[in-house]
Amino acid sequence: MTHPLFRKEMFIETAFAKRLQKMLYASWDNRSWHLLVADPGAGKTMTIRDLQKRAGGRSVLAVVAPKNNDDEQALGDQFLAALGLPIRGHWSTRKPKLMGYLHQYGTEFLIVDDAHDLSLEHLMFLKEVTDQGKLQYDHPLGLCLVAAGRGDTIPLKGTFDLPDPTWLQFRRRFDKLQPFCRIASHTSDEVRVILATLEQVYQPFFPQLNMRQWTSSIYGWLTNPVLDPTHSGRVTMDNLMKLVTTALEWSYLAGETEVRAERFKSAAELLVLRHDTLKLIDGAGPEALPQDQNQRDAPSVNGKEPEQQAASENAVSNAPSTTVETVETVEEQEHTSKTANCTFSGKVVPIDLKRFTDSGINLVECPDCGRMRSLSPVKGILRFKQHTRRKQQIPLTEKRWSATGKTDWGVVGGERPTVPSME
Repeated sequence: MTHPLFRKEMFIETAFAKRLQKMLYASWDNRSWHLLVADPGAGKTMTIRDLQKRAGGRSVLAVVAPKNNDDEQALGDQFLAALGLPIRGHWSTRKPKLMGYLHQYGTEFLIVDDAHDLSLEHLMFLKEVTDQGKLQYDHPLGLCLVAAGRGDTIPLKGTFDLPDPTWLQFRRRFDKLQPFCRIASHTSDEVRVILATLEQVYQPFFPQLNMRQWTSSIYGWLTNPVLDPTHSGRVTMDNLMKLVTTALEWSYLAGETEVRAERFKSAAELLVLRHDTLKLIDGAGPEALPQDQNQRDAPSVNGKEPEQQAASENAVSNAPSTTVETVETVEEQEHTSKTANCTFSGKVVPIDLKRFTDSGINLVECPDCGRMRSLSPVKGILRFKQHTRRKQQIPLTEKRWSATGKTDWGVVGGERPTVPSME
């Protein structure tokens, strides 16, 4: 079982978080209005939550735009709940009191997360409440609409550009110099700083952890067109944390004290190459450890240091968005897609588990048809996966466990075959 720390959400004061919080604080201080846009998964919600904790009290109210409910009451109830007030009675009697509550509790700044989900009614309600605050209480409110968006798109701008007087007035309330802002995600140098912070977080499990040496590789994987479709060259915090925690969790479950390059490569494959792959869950269910196809690859190739190697190979920059989970070739799949399962499917592989683990080789060749599968012990048993018979007899050169033509299982091969890979 994995350690809870790998599942725990944590806030790290990244460069993105500093940029977003600087804009939020400026809006709060100046009581200005802004629409802030950032990539999905950049870390907007965690950053807003941290700012609200630092502010304390009810001076800053942060709510999430209602989903699938366009009524103004849905947004109004969000603000009442954020103030800690009971939500009861008719909306027609509660609505006029909302601004009075905001004035009473000293609220100065409103943040609406997921603002791209706001409806026309929600936006008109925001205008009405804030106008009431100015007119009746001389209490101006800062407002930041924080939305998810990619590229140069500006969510809600089509609404703000409508010719009706309501939207002309709404648009006029935005900051005159910075009405719409895009908060950029992380550069390669900023990724390095985040990795240094994560090394300290996970140091109790990996005393010799040094992820910064893989910065160029990690940055290259996470700016793949699959994860960065707008070619911004920026890395989101969500993708970075998925890659790092997956590799660390696999290493922890394997009892390793350091994270090997192959762990990061396998995690990148899952994020990029298998981004849209439909995973079949069958038999004993998901396995705890990754199926490393390149488990014996050395951390450096041709004498290059990790950073030099990453710069030269750009591991997955032009990789397709889907892939298969075995080392068979595409030609083999086409020939075997409609054939019956091999008779060795699901059978126990009689390899001593200590020999299997110590070898570092997890590829196993079917003794009946020659198809290869990456295997891991499940409950102390090594079982060959379900598979169709391999009909196209392409020479196998990958280093693997085999019993073909032998009386016992052993490791054979060693030359690298021509197969789809991360390199």
